[in-house]
Amino acid sequence: MTSQPARAQQGMILIEALIGILIFSMGILALIAMQASAISAQADAQYRIEAANFADRILGEIWLNVDRSSTANLQTSLGTFAHRTTTTGPCNFGGAASSNTAVTGWVNDVTASTGLPGSSAAMQQILVNTGTFNQVIITVCWRAPNDPVARQHLVISNVN
Repeated sequence: MTSQPARAQQGMILIEALIGILIFSMGILALIAMQASAISAQADAQYRIEAANFADRILGEIWLNVDRSSTANLQTSLGTFAHRTTTTGPCNFGGAASSNTAVTGWVNDVTASTGLPGSSAAMQQILVNTGTFNQVIITVCWRAPNDPVARQHLVISNVN
């Protein structure tokens, strides 16, 4: 003879198993979401590192290639590195492009397919202010595929 409490337990193992599968599935989905977030953060960090490297590279070129024979020559040679000196919006620069070969090569590298994503020559700027202790401001901008707005890396240095 079967007792009543045992009959009331019929099907409970199936419900417990389904709840266990549901909890396990939610955990797996959470891990997948965390992995996607980690990949996105890693890509953003990589773009920031590349932007810093590009800015440091052109700053090194400026430091190496200026004429320090006199103050006037220093200021004149610094002026040849100026690139897109007017700002029309965030990471949207106007004005003349530099004809300095170091700058044109640098801009080509930044905007190349192996450079920063979503970047253009109009998104890169080198400001030279000889009135403020030969200050050089380098702005490197890019826009990753999922970014709603452009990102930027800014380096300020004095060249003497």
